[in-house]
Amino acid sequence: MVRHAELMVDYCAGNEAAFRELYALAAPRLLAYLICLARDRSTAEEILQQTFIKLHQSRAAYVRGADPMPWLYTIAHRTFLDEARRRKRSRVEPARTDELPEIAVSFDGGAANEDPYSAEQIAEVLAALDRLPDNQRDALVLTKIQGKSIAEAATILGTTPGAIKLRAHRGYVTLRELLRSTEDER
Repeated sequence: MVRHAELMVDYCAGNEAAFRELYALAAPRLLAYLICLARDRSTAEEILQQTFIKLHQSRAAYVRGADPMPWLYTIAHRTFLDEARRRKRSRVEPARTDELPEIAVSFDGGAANEDPYSAEQIAEVLAALDRLPDNQRDALVLTKIQGKSIAEAATILGTTPGAIKLRAHRGYVTLRELLRSTEDER
């Protein structure tokens, strides 16, 4: 976190190398988040680029020394929402891909090099996650997949920590029901 803040301060001072390093540190995490939101890698990559353009345009508003990551997530989230609204207005749906997001999650807390779940099980979880209401999915993606705190997720989504807790809880309940019904169908 301190490194991100140092890089952002250097970038605001005109250091191009600091921007490249900040991008290298932040872009993979932001891209994973955006893939979960957009459910399409190419759309997520476009939004990621727009996010960094907006960061560049608004870098003068950066509060020196603050962790820039919540700000970057907020920019990315709002850019995603803008893009989703734009696409909805144009009534053109992006082509869906069958590509799964690159998420390294160990659901049982096991060793990192052990994968206790099959690709089919992971696909079922992602499909169920895809069926959640947007606000519940966003809360779960930020807190459980991206590892953000409740407060950070609330800042990113522009809501209160209580709302994030409620959305995440409701998301867990709905996700559990969806997965249970999928298991019963087998």
